[in-house]
Formats: sequence, structure tokens, C-alpha cells
Amino acid sequence: MRFVIQRVNHAQVMTDNRTIGSIGKGFLVLIGISQEDTKEIADKMLQKMLNLRIFGDEEDKTNLSLQDVNGELLLISQFTLYANCRKGNRPSFFEAGKPDMANELYEYIIKKARETCPVVESGEFGAYMKVSLENDGPFTIVLDSDEICSKHS
Repeated sequence: MRFVIQRVNHAQVMTDNRTIGSIGKGFLVLIGISQEDTKEIADKMLQKMLNLRIFGDEEDKTNLSLQDVNGELLLISQFTLYANCRKGNRPSFFEAGKPDMANELYEYIIKKARETCPVVESGEFGAYMKVSLENDGPFTIVLDSDEICSKHS
């Protein structure tokens, strides 16, 4: 599983010329799900993301978590995070999770995030979406379950 986390002042996602998700200060998270992913991996990734201390405190040191700043979440499924570009110039996506399984895990992540975070918005799985944001920093972090869930981390 891969999360691309962008600290934002605001972000929104649209499909069919209508806004389906919009947040203020918080995280825009692009979520890639692989064939190997499970709910246990999703739980670990979610906990790591929610506890990241990447917001500035009164001394402007990155010391505060999403909860500390009453931050909001916009979660977007993005299978292209599993693009394989090793051969040729056209990416393949054989490592991405199959749609039914990936959608189930994506919905699980949204549900679990709502247990902790008061504002959780989302995109539409499998839809063509337009995402806009104002990145705060810019500040972008990539979490990969191969690293987060490794016994040697």
C-alpha cells in the first residue's frame, strides 16, 4: 500500500463537473492499493499517517499531528501509484490491486479514518476525477507499506 500525503491549506475533488469532496487544512492523501494488501496493513498505514507530526507548532517546528490542528482528510484512490515503468514507455499496472478488492480496502480505510478524524472526505473509486489543492509548504510525504510494515523498521 502506498500513501502520498500532501499537507494542504485546502483541497477538493470533482467528477462530472460536481464537487464530491472538499476539505480545509489537513491532508490530501492519494492511496494506492496492491494485490498483497490487507486490512492489517491498512490499519498500520492509517495509524502512521494520522500520527505524523508534520504541522508547525508555535515555534514553527514540525511537531503537531493532524488531530493536534483539527485537520481534515481527503482520501483519493489512485491505482497509478503502482505503475511499473521498468520496461518500455507505457506503464503497466499488474501490481495494483484488483478493483473489487482495492475498492473494499479503500472503503475500509475511509471508514476507519472516520473513527478518529471528524472530517473525512473522499473521491469516487474508479471514476475520472479532477483534484485541486493548495499544498502547504509544499510538504509531501510518501508512505510505503513495504517500509512501514517491515520488521526491520
